[in-house]
Amino acid sequence: MNIILGSFGTTEIVVIVFLALLLFGGKKIPELMKGLGIGLKEFKKAIEEE
Repeated sequence: MNIILGSFGTTEIVVIVFLALLLFGGKKIPELMKGLGIGLKEFKKAIEEE
């Protein structure tokens, strides 16, 4: 998980999540996370095939 998040601390992650909620609203977040999950699944599948 450190590779993905880099050097972000807890405070930075909380601020980013808060800003995402302000920008996209509570209803859009689940749709964005679903799309991110599907993208990660396809990425992992492509890596395993090679």
